[in-house]
Amino acid sequence: MNKKKSPGLSGKLFAIILIAFGLYMLIGGGWLIALGGNWYYSIAGVLSIGAGVQLFRGKSSAILWFGVLLVVSLIWTIIESGTWYWRWVPRFALMLVFAIIFSFFLPRLSSTFAGGRAKCISGVLIVLFFVAAGLAFAPHHVTEATQLPAVSEHDFSADTSDGPDGMTPSSDWYSYGGSQATQRYSSAQQISPENVSKLKVAWQVHAGDLPTSSRWGTENTPIKIGDFLYICTASNNIVALDPSTGKEKWRFDSQADKDAIPYTPACRTLAYFDDSKEGGSAHSSPALLCQRRVIMGTLDDRVIEVDADTGKRCTGFGNNGEVSILENMGETYKGYVAITSGPVIVRDTIVVGHQVVDGQRTFGPPGVVKAFDVRTGKLKWAWDAAAPYDPAPRFGDDAYKRGSPNVWTTFTGDDKLGLVYLPVANASGDYWSSSRTKEELEFSPSITALDIETGMPRWKFRTAYHDVWDYDAAASPTLVDYPGKDGKKIPALIVPTKNAEIYVLNRETGKPLFDVEERPAPQGGVEPEARAKVQPHSTFNSLRKPDLTPESTWGLTPLDQLYCRIQYHQANYDGAYTPPTSDKPIIDYPGYNGGVDWGGVAVDPQRGILVVNYNDMPNYTHLIPRETANKLGWRAMDSISASKDTLGHAEGASDPQEGVPYAVDVNAGWQMKFTGMLCKEPPYGWIRAVDLNTGHTLWDRPLGTARKNGPFGLPTGLPINIGTPNNGGSVVTRSGLIFIAAATDDLIRAIDIRTGKTLWSAPLPAGGQANPAIYRHNGKEYLIIEATGHHFMRTAKGDYVTAYALP
Repeated sequence: MNKKKSPGLSGKLFAIILIAFGLYMLIGGGWLIALGGNWYYSIAGVLSIGAGVQLFRGKSSAILWFGVLLVVSLIWTIIESGTWYWRWVPRFALMLVFAIIFSFFLPRLSSTFAGGRAKCISGVLIVLFFVAAGLAFAPHHVTEATQLPAVSEHDFSADTSDGPDGMTPSSDWYSYGGSQATQRYSSAQQISPENVSKLKVAWQVHAGDLPTSSRWGTENTPIKIGDFLYICTASNNIVALDPSTGKEKWRFDSQADKDAIPYTPACRTLAYFDDSKEGGSAHSSPALLCQRRVIMGTLDDRVIEVDADTGKRCTGFGNNGEVSILENMGETYKGYVAITSGPVIVRDTIVVGHQVVDGQRTFGPPGVVKAFDVRTGKLKWAWDAAAPYDPAPRFGDDAYKRGSPNVWTTFTGDDKLGLVYLPVANASGDYWSSSRTKEELEFSPSITALDIETGMPRWKFRTAYHDVWDYDAAASPTLVDYPGKDGKKIPALIVPTKNAEIYVLNRETGKPLFDVEERPAPQGGVEPEARAKVQPHSTFNSLRKPDLTPESTWGLTPLDQLYCRIQYHQANYDGAYTPPTSDKPIIDYPGYNGGVDWGGVAVDPQRGILVVNYNDMPNYTHLIPRETANKLGWRAMDSISASKDTLGHAEGASDPQEGVPYAVDVNAGWQMKFTGMLCKEPPYGWIRAVDLNTGHTLWDRPLGTARKNGPFGLPTGLPINIGTPNNGGSVVTRSGLIFIAAATDDLIRAIDIRTGKTLWSAPLPAGGQANPAIYRHNGKEYLIIEATGHHFMRTAKGDYVTAYALP
C-alpha cells in the first residue's frame, strides 16, 4: 500500500514547494501560538511537510498526508469564514491550487487512481477552482435597498443666502460643494438613469501643469459661473475654460514657489465673489474691473484675487491683488504651511485656513485662521483655537501659540445666520495630547461656528476627546434644513468624520438633532492620565464596522495572512480608540484615512437622502521613544518640498514629532511591506445611502474594483468589486444619479440613488481623487472631473480635465 514509486522531476519540485510551504507555516505558526494565536498554521505546516516528504520519496502515504491537510484546511476555513467570501481566499484558494497540482501525481503514487479516476478528480477540482474564482465577480457584502421613499415628505434644501450661491445649482456650480450649503446636488435632469449609459466624453484638455516630483494630487473641483469654467492646477495656476468646448479663455500664473509646495500639491477649489450691482451677470464683461472675482489660496500661503472675466489681478485687494497669511505667524519653515483648500466667502468676508505639515514639530507654525475684507484685503479678525475668545488681530512673531490647531480642509458658512463653520484639526503632535492647552483640547478636533463679523465662537461640537489618533475634522460640513414644529425649519449641519461617525447638529446652536452617546473608551497607553474616559458616538448613523479580530486579517495566501495574524497578536488592540503605546504597536481602527475624509458627503434634498462614500481601513501605529528616534535619525526638517521629495514617506511614517517624548511610526492602511496588500480583509471602500429623516441605512455597498489594484502594485485588470480605498466625494442630480470617482480603480461611475446599482462607468486617464461637478451650458448638461491622480492613493499621475455629456 505504501509502495515506492517515482513522482518524476515535476513531482519532486512540487514536493519541495510543499515542504518549504510547510516549514514557513510550522515556524510562523509556532510563533503565532507563542503569542496566543490559532494552532491551525502549525498543524497545516506539519501535514504539508509530511505530504511533501512522502511525495518526494514516491510513497503512496503522501495521499493520506495531503488529504488530511486539505480536509483540515476546509474545516478550519468553514469555521472561521462561514459564507464570508473574502475570508475563503487566503485560507483555501492556495490549498485548492495545491490540490489540483497534487491530483496530477495520483497515478504515480497509487494504482487505485490509474485510468480515469485521477483525471476525474483533477477535473472536479479545476471546476471547483473556476467556480470559486467566478464567485469573486458576484456582489459581496451588499446591503440591498430597503424602505426607500420615491420623494421625501420634506425638502431638505438649506436657506443660507439670498444670492446665487444660496440657490440649488442648476446651470452653475458656484463653489466646492456647488453652493454655500455644500450639498453637492444639482437640479439638472437631462442625464437620467434611463440614458446615462450613453454618456460620452464631450471634451478633454490638459491643465498644462503636471508635477514632476513623486508627490501629486491636485484634488480640484472646478467651479462654473455663466460662460466660464474655472480650474486650479498643481502649481496654483487659474485657468478659465469655455464650458462647452474646454477651450482656454485665459490663464493666470501665480508664480507659486515650487520649493514651498508641501506634502501634496492640492488646490481643492477656488472661490467666487460677485460685487456687481445687478447681482451678477456672468455673460458680459462688467463695466469695472473685478466686479466679479475668482479667489485662490496658494501653496506658498497667499490669497490672490483676479478678475473673473480677464484673469487680471484685482489691484485694490491687498498688495497688488494678494495678501499673505504668514504675517505675524513667526517662523513658519518653507513647505510647512500651505493653503490646500479654497478660501470661503461669507457675506463680504474671506475666511482662509491652512495646512501645517504633520509629524515634524509639535511647536511648529500656529494654525490661526484669518478673515479678510473681500474687496480690500484688510485683515478683519484672526481666530486661534489656543486663544479662542480673542480673535482680534495680533502682531509680532509670538502673536499666536506655536503648534496650535489648524483648519486645513474645506469649510462653509451661512450668510443669513452670519456664521462660518470650521472643521478644526488637532494641535501639532497628533499622537501626544499632554502638551496641549485646555483651550486646544476643548476646540480640537471639532466643528466650531464663528461669528463672521467678529470671529467670536458661537458654539463648538467636539468630534473626539483628547484625540491621539489623527482624527482631524476632515470634511466640510453639509447644510440642510430639517422640518420643525408649526412648519418652521430647523437649520441643520451634517458632520461626517474620519472616526466613522455622522452627526447632525442644529447649525444655529450646535445642539445635536439626533442623540450623541458618550460610551466608555479604552484606557492606558503612554499618557494614561490624559485619556478621555468616554468618546462620542452618533445615534443618527455610524459607518463603524465591528471590531477587528484575528479572523479579520487577510492576504492572498495563508503565508501573508499568517504574517498579518502574527502582527495582530503583536499589537495592542482594545477596539476603537485604543491608546497609542511604545512597548507594542496599536491597531488604530478606523485609521486616519477614514471614515470620511476631505471629499465630504452629498445630499439629495428632494428625496431626503444622504450619500456617503467612506473608507474602512486600520492603521498600524507605534510610538517610538525619543532616544530611539534620535538614533534612527528621525529629526524635524527645516524645509519640506514636494518638488524635491524631501519628506519621502506617507503621513505619520517615521515622523519625529519633535517637542514631545515620542516619535511615531504609522503604517497607513496596515500594509504588508513586501506585497503592498492590506492586512485587513476587504472591502476597504464603501458607498452608502442614508435616510435623512431617520438615519436608517437605505443601502450600502463596496466601492471600487480591482482593475488597477493587486499585489506588488501590479494591476489585475479584473472588474472585481472588492471595495478599494477612496478619496474624493460624489455629486447627486435631481434625476436620481450619483456620480463619483474617488476609488483607486481609475473609474468614474454613475450609481442609481434608488438602488445603489452602477448604471455607467468610464475609465479615467489618471486617478480620480477629486470631487466631480455638474453644470449646464447652452442647453446641455455636463459632468466634469479634474483627474490628476494621487501619490498617497498610488493612482496614475495626470493633469486631465474631462467633461462628459450625452451625444
